[in-house]
Amino acid sequence: MFLSIAMLIVGMIGLIWSADKFVYGAAAIARNFGLPPLIIGLTIVAMGSSAPEIMVAVSASLEGNANTAIGNALGSNITNIALVLGITALIKPLMVSSSLLNRELPLLLFISAFAGYMLLDQQLTIIEGTILLSLFFIVIGGLCWLTLKDKKSQDPFLKEAQDDVPEGVSNKSAVLWLVVGMILLPLSSTILVDGATDIARYFGISELVIGLTIIAIGTSLPELAACIASIKNNEHDLALGNIIGSNIFNILAVLAMPALIAPGTFDPNAAGRDLYIMLGLTLALFFMCWQFRGKRTISRIEGGLLLSCFIVYQVILFT
Repeated sequence: MFLSIAMLIVGMIGLIWSADKFVYGAAAIARNFGLPPLIIGLTIVAMGSSAPEIMVAVSASLEGNANTAIGNALGSNITNIALVLGITALIKPLMVSSSLLNRELPLLLFISAFAGYMLLDQQLTIIEGTILLSLFFIVIGGLCWLTLKDKKSQDPFLKEAQDDVPEGVSNKSAVLWLVVGMILLPLSSTILVDGATDIARYFGISELVIGLTIIAIGTSLPELAACIASIKNNEHDLALGNIIGSNIFNILAVLAMPALIAPGTFDPNAAGRDLYIMLGLTLALFFMCWQFRGKRTISRIEGGLLLSCFIVYQVILFT
Protein backbone atom coordinates (compact mmCIF):
# COMPACT_ATOMS: atom_id res chain seq x y z
CA MET A 1 0.00 0.00 0.00
CA PHE A 2 2.87 2.39 0.79
CA LEU A 3 4.29 1.76 -2.66
CA SER A 4 0.91 2.47 -4.28
CA ILE A 5 0.55 5.78 -2.40
CA ALA A 6 4.10 6.72 -3.37
CA MET A 7 3.32 5.89 -7.01
CA LEU A 8 0.21 8.07 -6.84
CA ILE A 9 2.10 11.05 -5.42
CA VAL A 10 5.12 10.68 -7.72
CA GLY A 11 2.87 10.17 -10.74
CA MET A 12 0.80 13.25 -9.88
CA ILE A 13 3.82 15.51 -9.39
CA GLY A 14 5.53 14.16 -12.50
CA LEU A 15 2.38 14.54 -14.57
CA ILE A 16 1.83 18.19 -13.67
CA TRP A 17 5.51 19.09 -14.03
CA SER A 18 6.00 17.30 -17.34
CA ALA A 19 2.79 18.80 -18.79
CA ASP A 20 4.11 22.26 -17.95
CA LYS A 21 7.48 21.55 -19.58
CA PHE A 22 5.85 20.00 -22.65
CA VAL A 23 3.69 23.07 -23.19
CA TYR A 24 6.66 25.36 -22.52
CA GLY A 25 8.78 23.62 -25.15
CA ALA A 26 6.01 23.33 -27.74
CA ALA A 27 4.95 26.96 -27.33
CA ALA A 28 8.56 28.20 -27.55
CA ILE A 29 9.18 26.23 -30.75
CA ALA A 30 5.95 27.54 -32.28
CA ARG A 31 6.95 31.11 -31.41
CA ASN A 32 10.45 30.65 -32.83
CA PHE A 33 8.92 29.48 -36.11
CA GLY A 34 6.85 32.64 -36.38
CA LEU A 35 3.37 31.65 -35.19
CA PRO A 36 1.46 34.57 -33.59
CA PRO A 37 1.77 34.44 -29.77
CA LEU A 38 -1.99 34.88 -29.33
CA ILE A 39 -2.76 31.85 -31.48
CA ILE A 40 -0.15 29.81 -29.62
CA GLY A 41 -1.72 30.86 -26.34
CA LEU A 42 -5.21 29.88 -27.49
CA THR A 43 -4.07 26.48 -28.77
CA ILE A 44 -0.93 24.94 -27.28
CA VAL A 45 -0.99 26.80 -23.96
CA ALA A 46 -4.75 26.50 -23.51
CA MET A 47 -4.76 22.79 -24.30
CA GLY A 48 -1.84 22.32 -21.95
CA SER A 49 -4.08 23.02 -18.96
CA SER A 50 -5.95 19.80 -19.75
CA ALA A 51 -2.85 17.78 -20.69
CA PRO A 52 -2.73 15.93 -17.32
CA GLU A 53 -6.38 14.88 -17.64
CA ILE A 54 -5.89 13.81 -21.25
CA MET A 55 -2.83 11.69 -20.46
CA VAL A 56 -4.56 10.05 -17.48
CA ALA A 57 -7.55 9.26 -19.69
CA VAL A 58 -5.27 7.75 -22.35
CA SER A 59 -3.29 5.65 -19.86
CA ALA A 60 -6.39 4.45 -18.02
CA SER A 61 -8.18 3.58 -21.27
CA LEU A 62 -5.18 1.66 -22.60
CA GLU A 63 -5.21 -0.40 -19.39
CA GLY A 64 -8.93 -1.08 -19.79
CA ASN A 65 -9.95 1.28 -16.96
CA ALA A 66 -12.47 3.35 -18.89
CA ASN A 67 -14.34 4.15 -15.66
CA THR A 68 -11.25 5.90 -14.29
CA ALA A 69 -10.96 7.98 -17.46
CA ILE A 70 -14.65 8.92 -17.45
CA GLY A 71 -14.51 9.67 -13.73
CA ASN A 72 -11.51 11.92 -14.30
CA ALA A 73 -13.32 13.90 -17.02
CA LEU A 74 -16.51 14.40 -15.00
CA GLY A 75 -14.70 14.75 -11.68
CA SER A 76 -12.30 17.38 -12.98
CA ASN A 77 -15.20 19.55 -14.13
CA ILE A 78 -16.97 19.11 -10.80
CA THR A 79 -13.76 19.90 -8.91
CA ASN A 80 -12.97 22.94 -11.07
CA ILE A 81 -16.34 24.55 -10.39
CA ALA A 82 -17.13 23.44 -6.84
CA LEU A 83 -13.68 23.28 -5.25
CA VAL A 84 -11.44 25.59 -7.29
CA LEU A 85 -13.93 28.39 -7.95
CA GLY A 86 -15.44 27.89 -4.50
CA ILE A 87 -12.11 28.49 -2.77
CA THR A 88 -11.24 31.32 -5.16
CA ALA A 89 -14.51 33.19 -4.51
CA LEU A 90 -14.10 32.72 -0.75
CA ILE A 91 -10.69 34.37 -0.94
CA LYS A 92 -12.03 37.23 -3.04
CA PRO A 93 -15.40 37.75 -4.80
CA LEU A 94 -15.06 37.31 -8.54
CA MET A 95 -16.17 40.04 -10.92
CA VAL A 96 -17.33 38.87 -14.35
CA SER A 97 -16.97 41.31 -17.23
CA SER A 98 -15.20 39.60 -20.11
CA SER A 99 -17.00 39.49 -23.45
CA LEU A 100 -15.16 36.24 -24.18
CA LEU A 101 -16.83 34.61 -21.19
CA ASN A 102 -20.19 35.60 -22.62
CA ARG A 103 -19.41 33.34 -25.56
CA GLU A 104 -17.76 30.53 -23.64
CA LEU A 105 -20.32 30.13 -20.86
CA PRO A 106 -23.20 29.20 -23.20
CA LEU A 107 -20.77 27.01 -25.15
CA LEU A 108 -19.77 25.15 -21.98
CA LEU A 109 -23.41 24.66 -21.06
CA PHE A 110 -24.26 23.33 -24.53
CA ILE A 111 -21.25 21.00 -24.68
CA SER A 112 -21.98 19.66 -21.19
CA ALA A 113 -25.58 18.92 -22.14
CA PHE A 114 -24.48 17.31 -25.41
CA ALA A 115 -21.98 15.06 -23.64
CA GLY A 116 -24.64 14.23 -21.07
CA TYR A 117 -26.93 13.04 -23.86
CA MET A 118 -24.15 10.75 -25.12
CA LEU A 119 -23.65 9.26 -21.66
CA LEU A 120 -27.31 8.55 -20.92
CA ASP A 121 -27.27 5.12 -22.62
CA GLN A 122 -24.36 4.13 -20.32
CA GLN A 123 -21.94 3.39 -23.13
CA LEU A 124 -19.45 5.25 -25.26
CA THR A 125 -18.78 4.40 -28.90
CA ILE A 126 -15.96 5.19 -31.30
CA ILE A 127 -18.37 7.36 -33.30
CA GLU A 128 -19.19 9.42 -30.20
CA GLY A 129 -15.48 9.75 -29.42
CA THR A 130 -14.83 10.95 -32.96
CA ILE A 131 -17.62 13.51 -32.67
CA LEU A 132 -16.27 14.83 -29.36
CA LEU A 133 -12.70 15.09 -30.66
CA SER A 134 -13.89 16.76 -33.87
CA LEU A 135 -15.83 19.30 -31.83
CA PHE A 136 -12.68 19.92 -29.81
CA PHE A 137 -10.74 20.99 -32.89
CA ILE A 138 -13.73 22.97 -34.21
CA VAL A 139 -13.91 24.91 -30.94
CA ILE A 140 -10.18 25.62 -31.01
CA GLY A 141 -10.37 26.73 -34.65
CA GLY A 142 -13.46 28.85 -34.03
CA LEU A 143 -11.87 30.58 -31.07
CA CYS A 144 -8.78 31.41 -33.09
CA TRP A 145 -10.91 32.71 -35.97
CA LEU A 146 -12.98 34.96 -33.71
CA THR A 147 -9.84 36.27 -32.07
CA LEU A 148 -8.12 37.10 -35.37
CA LYS A 149 -11.33 38.71 -36.61
CA ASP A 150 -11.34 41.05 -33.62
CA LYS A 151 -7.64 41.88 -33.33
CA LYS A 152 -8.37 45.05 -31.35
CA SER A 153 -10.01 43.15 -28.51
CA GLN A 154 -8.71 44.19 -25.09
CA ASP A 155 -10.14 41.12 -23.39
CA PRO A 156 -7.88 40.26 -20.45
CA PHE A 157 -8.36 36.55 -21.09
CA LEU A 158 -6.83 36.98 -24.54
CA LYS A 159 -4.03 39.06 -23.09
CA GLU A 160 -3.22 36.31 -20.60
CA ALA A 161 -3.20 33.69 -23.35
CA GLN A 162 -0.62 35.75 -25.22
CA ASP A 163 1.45 36.60 -22.13
CA ASP A 164 1.78 32.92 -21.21
CA VAL A 165 3.74 32.19 -24.39
CA PRO A 166 7.47 32.05 -23.57
CA GLU A 167 9.87 34.27 -25.50
CA GLY A 168 13.63 34.35 -25.89
CA VAL A 169 13.94 30.56 -25.63
CA SER A 170 16.50 28.92 -27.93
CA ASN A 171 15.39 26.09 -30.20
CA LYS A 172 17.81 23.78 -28.41
CA SER A 173 16.24 24.44 -25.01
CA ALA A 174 12.72 24.33 -26.44
CA VAL A 175 13.30 20.95 -28.09
CA LEU A 176 14.88 19.61 -24.90
CA TRP A 177 11.85 20.51 -22.76
CA LEU A 178 9.48 19.25 -25.45
CA VAL A 179 11.21 15.85 -25.52
CA VAL A 180 11.36 15.69 -21.71
CA GLY A 181 7.64 16.40 -21.56
CA MET A 182 6.83 13.85 -24.26
CA ILE A 183 8.72 11.14 -22.35
CA LEU A 184 7.57 11.94 -18.83
CA LEU A 185 3.92 12.70 -19.58
CA PRO A 186 2.89 9.14 -20.53
CA LEU A 187 5.26 7.62 -17.96
CA SER A 188 3.89 9.77 -15.12
CA SER A 189 0.28 9.15 -16.11
CA THR A 190 0.85 5.38 -16.19
CA ILE A 191 2.46 5.44 -12.74
CA LEU A 192 -0.41 7.57 -11.43
CA VAL A 193 -3.12 5.31 -12.85
CA ASP A 194 -1.40 2.15 -11.60
CA GLY A 195 -1.02 3.58 -8.10
CA ALA A 196 -4.62 4.82 -8.00
CA THR A 197 -5.94 1.47 -9.26
CA ASP A 198 -4.03 -0.44 -6.57
CA ILE A 199 -5.39 1.88 -3.87
CA ALA A 200 -8.93 1.45 -5.18
CA ARG A 201 -8.65 -2.33 -5.10
CA TYR A 202 -7.12 -2.32 -1.60
CA PHE A 203 -9.93 -0.24 -0.10
CA GLY A 204 -12.67 -1.73 -2.26
CA ILE A 205 -13.36 1.59 -3.97
CA SER A 206 -14.57 1.63 -7.56
CA GLU A 207 -12.28 2.86 -10.32
CA LEU A 208 -14.93 5.47 -11.15
CA VAL A 209 -14.75 6.97 -7.65
CA ILE A 210 -10.95 7.08 -7.77
CA GLY A 211 -11.17 9.01 -11.03
CA LEU A 212 -13.81 11.34 -9.57
CA THR A 213 -11.86 12.11 -6.41
CA ILE A 214 -8.12 11.57 -5.97
CA ILE A 215 -7.16 11.84 -9.64
CA ALA A 216 -9.62 14.64 -10.44
CA ILE A 217 -8.48 16.74 -7.49
CA GLY A 218 -4.81 16.12 -8.26
CA THR A 219 -5.08 17.06 -11.92
CA SER A 220 -7.07 20.20 -10.99
CA LEU A 221 -4.35 21.58 -8.72
CA PRO A 222 -2.80 23.67 -11.56
CA GLU A 223 -6.19 25.34 -12.12
CA LEU A 224 -6.44 26.14 -8.40
CA ALA A 225 -2.97 27.69 -8.39
CA ALA A 226 -3.72 29.68 -11.55
CA CYS A 227 -7.02 31.00 -10.17
CA ILE A 228 -5.51 32.13 -6.87
CA ALA A 229 -2.65 33.84 -8.71
CA SER A 230 -5.13 35.57 -11.04
CA ILE A 231 -7.31 37.06 -8.31
CA LYS A 232 -4.24 38.25 -6.39
CA ASN A 233 -3.44 40.30 -9.50
CA ASN A 234 -7.10 41.42 -9.79
CA GLU A 235 -7.42 39.46 -13.06
CA HIS A 236 -10.81 37.97 -12.26
CA ASP A 237 -11.75 37.06 -15.82
CA LEU A 238 -8.59 35.00 -16.11
CA ALA A 239 -9.63 32.84 -13.19
CA LEU A 240 -13.05 32.19 -14.70
CA GLY A 241 -11.69 31.83 -18.24
CA ASN A 242 -9.18 29.24 -17.05
CA ILE A 243 -11.92 27.13 -15.47
CA ILE A 244 -14.40 27.45 -18.32
CA GLY A 245 -11.79 26.66 -20.96
CA SER A 246 -10.46 23.70 -18.97
CA ASN A 247 -13.97 22.27 -18.54
CA ILE A 248 -14.71 22.58 -22.26
CA PHE A 249 -11.49 20.75 -23.09
CA ASN A 250 -12.15 18.09 -20.44
CA ILE A 251 -15.48 17.20 -21.99
CA LEU A 252 -14.40 17.26 -25.61
CA ALA A 253 -10.82 15.94 -25.44
CA VAL A 254 -10.65 13.93 -22.20
CA LEU A 255 -14.02 12.20 -22.51
CA ALA A 256 -13.18 11.34 -26.12
CA MET A 257 -10.22 9.17 -25.05
CA PRO A 258 -12.13 6.28 -23.41
CA ALA A 259 -14.64 6.38 -26.28
CA LEU A 260 -11.89 6.03 -28.89
CA ILE A 261 -9.53 3.70 -27.01
CA ALA A 262 -11.83 1.59 -24.82
CA PRO A 263 -15.39 1.93 -26.16
CA GLY A 264 -18.20 0.07 -24.44
CA THR A 265 -20.33 0.20 -21.33
CA PHE A 266 -19.28 1.93 -18.11
CA ASP A 267 -20.36 2.32 -14.49
CA PRO A 268 -24.06 3.42 -14.46
CA ASN A 269 -23.33 5.91 -11.66
CA ALA A 270 -21.34 8.04 -14.10
CA ALA A 271 -24.42 8.50 -16.31
CA GLY A 272 -26.66 9.14 -13.32
CA ARG A 273 -25.30 10.61 -10.11
CA ASP A 274 -22.05 12.15 -11.40
CA LEU A 275 -23.35 13.46 -14.72
CA TYR A 276 -26.22 15.29 -13.02
CA ILE A 277 -23.89 16.79 -10.43
CA MET A 278 -21.64 18.11 -13.20
CA LEU A 279 -24.60 19.49 -15.18
CA GLY A 280 -26.11 21.05 -12.07
CA LEU A 281 -22.88 22.80 -11.12
CA THR A 282 -22.34 24.00 -14.70
CA LEU A 283 -25.86 25.45 -14.74
CA ALA A 284 -25.24 27.08 -11.35
CA LEU A 285 -22.06 28.67 -12.67
CA PHE A 286 -23.98 29.97 -15.67
CA PHE A 287 -26.55 31.73 -13.47
CA MET A 288 -23.86 33.07 -11.13
CA CYS A 289 -21.94 34.64 -14.01
CA TRP A 290 -24.65 35.71 -16.41
CA GLN A 291 -26.00 39.25 -16.32
CA PHE A 292 -29.36 38.78 -14.69
CA ARG A 293 -28.62 40.87 -11.59
CA GLY A 294 -26.98 44.05 -12.88
CA LYS A 295 -23.31 43.62 -12.16
CA ARG A 296 -22.04 40.06 -12.38
CA THR A 297 -20.25 38.81 -9.29
CA ILE A 298 -19.57 35.42 -7.74
CA SER A 299 -19.80 36.36 -4.07
CA ARG A 300 -18.20 34.75 -1.03
CA ILE A 301 -21.60 33.30 -0.13
CA GLU A 302 -21.84 31.64 -3.54
CA GLY A 303 -18.24 30.46 -3.21
CA GLY A 304 -19.13 28.93 0.15
CA LEU A 305 -22.14 27.20 -1.39
CA LEU A 306 -19.98 25.76 -4.17
CA LEU A 307 -17.40 24.48 -1.70
CA SER A 308 -20.15 23.01 0.50
CA CYS A 309 -21.55 21.18 -2.53
CA PHE A 310 -18.11 19.71 -3.19
CA ILE A 311 -17.73 18.48 0.40
CA VAL A 312 -21.23 16.94 0.42
CA TYR A 313 -20.51 15.26 -2.92
CA GLN A 314 -17.31 13.71 -1.56
CA VAL A 315 -19.22 12.37 1.45
CA ILE A 316 -21.84 10.85 -0.84
CA LEU A 317 -19.15 9.14 -2.93
CA PHE A 318 -17.53 7.46 0.05
CA THR A 319 -20.68 6.42 1.91
